[in-house]
Amino acid sequence: MLTNSPALGSLTSSRLHGIRRGVEKESLRALPSGALAFTPHPHGLGSALTHPHITTDFSESQVELITGVHADAQSVVDELTRIQQVTVREMGEEMLWVSSMPCGLPADDAIPLGQYGSSNVGRAKTVYRRGLGYRYGRRMQTISGIHYNWSLPDVSSEQYFGLIRNFRRHAFLLLYLFGASPAVCSTFVAGRAHQLQALNDHTMYLPYATSLRMGRLGYQSEAQASLAVSYNNLQGYGASLQDALTRAYPPYEAIGVRGPDGEYRQLATSLLQIENEFYGTIRPKRVIHPGERPLHALRERGVEYVEVRLMDLDPFEVVGINAQTMRFLDVFLLHCLQSDSPPDTPEEIVALAQNQHRVAERGREPGLKLERNGAQVTLTDWGRELVQQLGPIARQLDAAHGCSDYSAAVAAAEQGLEHPDTLPSARVLRAVTEEYNGSFVAFARAQSVRTKQAMLDAPLPEDVRAHFAQLAQASWDEQRRIEAMDTMPFDIYLQEYLSPRHLTPARAL
Repeated sequence: MLTNSPALGSLTSSRLHGIRRGVEKESLRALPSGALAFTPHPHGLGSALTHPHITTDFSESQVELITGVHADAQSVVDELTRIQQVTVREMGEEMLWVSSMPCGLPADDAIPLGQYGSSNVGRAKTVYRRGLGYRYGRRMQTISGIHYNWSLPDVSSEQYFGLIRNFRRHAFLLLYLFGASPAVCSTFVAGRAHQLQALNDHTMYLPYATSLRMGRLGYQSEAQASLAVSYNNLQGYGASLQDALTRAYPPYEAIGVRGPDGEYRQLATSLLQIENEFYGTIRPKRVIHPGERPLHALRERGVEYVEVRLMDLDPFEVVGINAQTMRFLDVFLLHCLQSDSPPDTPEEIVALAQNQHRVAERGREPGLKLERNGAQVTLTDWGRELVQQLGPIARQLDAAHGCSDYSAAVAAAEQGLEHPDTLPSARVLRAVTEEYNGSFVAFARAQSVRTKQAMLDAPLPEDVRAHFAQLAQASWDEQRRIEAMDTMPFDIYLQEYLSPRHLTPARAL
């Protein structure tokens, strides 16, 4: 339930105008056939190590596009569109895969790891990715999504953690409304145990799934499930992460830091190699200084923003997300911030994980029930309650911005709850079944071709083109500068960077 009206009243117009948001979007590079591209990251896009807007994620074949920070949702979409236009123009015959679930994949060890040059920091990035491959398999890492970074002025770390707890409680609604990965190419699950059904010889699915990406086949880890990280405060969260970053984990000790050939297999044998390996639907974040550990930054200077990590790529949107969805996220996050947020418990953490899996795999199933405070409640009843509570916040945002866009975003969510056949996950399955003979790859390939053509057809101003050419050149110059400055042997660099003393602020030592 919402806290009393004075709390809502603290959302003044000037404070609401202070909301900042940005996006990181991952996409595989695919061949016209729908298979994974093996080519290096296009040279004309600049250095993946240092470019501020265009890099790679896990794989060399997985582009990541990063916007700046914006005061309104449409500006985010506009910048993401420009970055994507520039990217597509450098990709030749290849295209950006529009789905969160991957295109046709080769054998696991044939998926190329991201490459970042010969510097210590660049080599460490590749070793980290090699470790992810050993730990979880490379196929799992090719799943792509959109991360939504969000902040509001004058929010303390304690309040951000309250937001995070409520977000985790209510995240089922976002999976239901915006999940868009109900089917996968059979190459993704080859050789793995799963509960999917066959749609045709090459496509697996679940009939009521919303986001297989966020289910048991997606970013899940039995090892990390043992963490049961609490989000009650920064101190407890930091202690949980520090333990995972410093405690040896026997299955990873068995892999070893190096193989018999002396090549690094992973950065460390701890449960987490580095902070970024910790999976979650939302993360507390802080901009870090060069060479600083993320956990140190959080402990030293507090939470600066949150990173929402559960959004699928929407294959029907040219850049994978639209401004209306972002506006809904703004309202949703404000609600999470403004609502009472009791401490989480180990029992609740278990229930939330079960809710996430149910919605990811069965979200549109009529009458689906979730666990709330030890009782069973239907997804639609709980969802309606939440959406009703979003209305006043949407109206405050509309008043601040002189529009009705935020209320429209909430109204669209109401429609989705009443008409699940209109949701992206239902639309994907319908298109796959009715237009592409049950082939997920054929559907996603056709959408990827359309998206590429739309990017090529849209005008790209000469000043934008010149700006990105200059950014690409500057990024290569910066990579060379970093490589030239390296004097420390890689082994020593890793030992120093991974030292536990860099996880703790100096005043705490």
